[in-house]
Amino acid sequence: MNVSARPKITTWDYVTGSARLVRMTNLVIVALTQYLTRILLIGPRHEWKSIVTDIDMFVLSLSTVCIAAAGYIINDYFDVKIDIVNKPERVVVGRYLKRRWAMGAHQVLNVVGAILGLVVSPYVFIINVFSITLLWFYSERYKRLPFIGNFIVSLLTGLTLLILTVHYPANRHLVFIYAVFSFFISLIREVVKDMEDIRGDEAHGCRTLPIIWGIRRTKTFLYSVIVVFVLTLFVMARALQNNLLTLLFLLLLIPIALLVLRLYQADTRRDFKDISSLCKIVMLLGLITMIWA
Repeated sequence: MNVSARPKITTWDYVTGSARLVRMTNLVIVALTQYLTRILLIGPRHEWKSIVTDIDMFVLSLSTVCIAAAGYIINDYFDVKIDIVNKPERVVVGRYLKRRWAMGAHQVLNVVGAILGLVVSPYVFIINVFSITLLWFYSERYKRLPFIGNFIVSLLTGLTLLILTVHYPANRHLVFIYAVFSFFISLIREVVKDMEDIRGDEAHGCRTLPIIWGIRRTKTFLYSVIVVFVLTLFVMARALQNNLLTLLFLLLLIPIALLVLRLYQADTRRDFKDISSLCKIVMLLGLITMIWA
């Protein structure tokens, strides 16, 4: 596919291309997750109406969404050639949207996200700048290196919850547990995605874990991560002496066991894509447990 040979671009192409570029669905999920965390974990739950209309909460969440959108843009900007091999149907930069437009949108969104964070708190501003910097280096360099790119994405996923505790410190320990949950399931999914995309990554000089270790050793690594993941959740739940949370995590062992089984059986790109989707389901189920936490 020749990316430079673009068809005539319409206004609708710009709209749909922009929505795909910033992963609009993912951004909505980020915002909803933050609001659910604010209502269900930080609380108080009975004041949910005032939480929903809280200006600080809206601005904080909007700043996170802007930075996440900018991260998606810069990631696609640097990965056009790789995505042509791995996901040709999802290539937006260079096909529907000009590269300079994408870079300009990335910069504007980062500035807006940083300023919005400063409106809420100087500490939120510092975290936002830290996230912006990490996302740039991830997309430009670390994504192509073993593990460090996976770790950065997972860290930032957990940080979308932890940043709430900077301005809303109540029940910080509960938020931390779910941030750790988000970190681990995101780490597992990121490594699985590297196994799914091994062909395009290898063709463009990436050095991800599946490329330097092979699929079998990478699977063994993931088994170890899953064991640490499960043990960490139960240790933290027990440390809080929260029996209900322990029970909820026990129930989550069912989809996690299914994930391990599917990982053991996985052999094709389609298999790894299905496991990546299963990771999303586990993440969703984990977030649903907030209702009873």
